Amino acid sequence: MRTKRRKKKKWLRWLLGICVVLLIGGAIFAYSIYHHVKQTANQMHENVNWKSEKRKEDVSFERKTPISILLIGVDERKGDRGRADTLIVMTVNPNKQSIDMVSVPRDTRTEIIGKGTKDKINHSYAFGGVEMTMATVEHFLDIPIDYYIKVNMESFRDIVDAVGGVTVNNPFAFTYEGTHFPKGEITLNGDEALKYSRMRKEDPRGDFGRQDRQKQIIQAIIEKGASFSSLTNYSDVLAAIGKNVKTNLTFEEMKEIQANYKDARKHIKQLHITGQGTKINGIYYLIVPESERLAISNELKEHLELKATAAK
Repeated sequence: MRTKRRKKKKWLRWLLGICVVLLIGGAIFAYSIYHHVKQTANQMHENVNWKSEKRKEDVSFERKTPISILLIGVDERKGDRGRADTLIVMTVNPNKQSIDMVSVPRDTRTEIIGKGTKDKINHSYAFGGVEMTMATVEHFLDIPIDYYIKVNMESFRDIVDAVGGVTVNNPFAFTYEGTHFPKGEITLNGDEALKYSRMRKEDPRGDFGRQDRQKQIIQAIIEKGASFSSLTNYSDVLAAIGKNVKTNLTFEEMKEIQANYKDARKHIKQLHITGQGTKINGIYYLIVPESERLAISNELKEHLELKATAAK
């Protein structure tokens, strides 16, 4: 009887020992991830002189204030500021557990805030960097722009590879730069994702089709990055992000968003801005009708839980 008790006690101690080792190992792993994430967040952070003129009350992550984030996709070369190829506004509403995502066509003619002239909206980045871009997009859409995330377009390749590839639904077959993309559900590596997001001339919808493919890639990265499968190579993911992404979000703000807003990724809605292409003094612009601009603005305001603007 005593022998059995001794064996039972040994077995319990052995089991307890395994549990302790696992818990300690898990804690070390969790701390390692936390440390790497914090390091990456600090590497990404940029101090910019920005406060939205259209935000009457400060954002409260605890109260789950709906927020907006401007994604700026830039083509930057060494020695120059570069240009903004992609402007995507995301409104994040944790109460509705949803994200609205709209691409602002880069050729959209609008007032460049701080410059005093009308030009293509993406020129705001070349004229005045992130601050002028945020001010111009905020003015055009008439909504507060709270935060920005600036991504080097080349980094699509690194980030997609780091999360192990992404799966998208391709609306039609095409070949671009020697790579064929069949119609239907396809899985892309980094190089393929970059090409998939850049093709424009073969798309019957031109730049609008390209914008939708870019949003597909971004949505797929969000979904893949939020899954536990990416934890196995989290260091690669963080390295790719740290090198290629800049933002005015602090590490503490990122933690608050992750804690209070993460369920918003469950429903992502894509909005579209349309207009009429025309040439002014030999330069191509997209003219967005006021009725179209107002409709998009009001839909975003509703999602941000702000008061809509009445049509004139």
